[in-house]
Amino acid sequence: MIDFPAGLSALTDRYDVVLCDVWGVIHNGVRNFPEACEALERFNADHGPVVLISNAPRPSSDVLAQLDGLKVRREAWSAFVTSGDATRSLLAARAPGKVWKIGPERDEPLYAGLGLEGAGCEAADFICCTGLFDDENETAEDYRGQLQVAADRGLVFICANPDRVVQRGDKLIFCAGALADLYEELGGQVVMAGKPYAAIYDLALAEAERLKGGPVDRSRVLCIGDGVITDVLGAENQKLACLFVAKGIHGDKALGPDGLLAPEGVAKLLAAESVGAAHAIADLVW
Repeated sequence: MIDFPAGLSALTDRYDVVLCDVWGVIHNGVRNFPEACEALERFNADHGPVVLISNAPRPSSDVLAQLDGLKVRREAWSAFVTSGDATRSLLAARAPGKVWKIGPERDEPLYAGLGLEGAGCEAADFICCTGLFDDENETAEDYRGQLQVAADRGLVFICANPDRVVQRGDKLIFCAGALADLYEELGGQVVMAGKPYAAIYDLALAEAERLKGGPVDRSRVLCIGDGVITDVLGAENQKLACLFVAKGIHGDKALGPDGLLAPEGVAKLLAAESVGAAHAIADLVW
């Protein structure tokens, strides 16, 4: 049975660590969500550490400027880990070498200091994808031809952001996970770094232990996120409780005619991917 709390405050007696998704929960890439930020601030101040856990394909130190620019107060969290942090260890294991870098220029810090040389699909030793070069206008299909060449050569595809889509303002844009799906369809091998895979959770829980000064009771860790196949599945794989933020990238699919959260809508979204969540809420609030 899924619990439907009125807000995060209703769960403070059950959890003392929060691992919280970023994009779709506390901002949409254009503006922050004030009530969600306030909820995290209050938990972080009075109940336990909040560790932000994001599928951003850049090192966490490089993503801070985006949060600051969106006026997400640093009091809302105590630590921050990204898929980029997890990806760098995968890249370092393949250095020196030639990598086909798929993604925008802003993701270049992911490769800093690793001794990797950029190359095209016909000369690279492996692929690292952080996203589409022009995610405002391109889709995965624009990459089919080059990805087929790489798949035929047997190149491993490292996916730095398992998200398939993300909401930017009112628009859904394609992410690296969409290219990873296509690459597997073409017969290629994919290695994932972020949610729902273990590496990023290992980093996040290590940060929680550092902040608490000792071991963390996993039964008292709450994951918060809006992605069924990333956040909810990741929490389930790690045997951690999840508060599913049912709007986010799913929009009004879990809402009833009255605009309120509909339990049957939530159940349908989760059942479609054969996952479960302990709790669900429309938007994160206190």
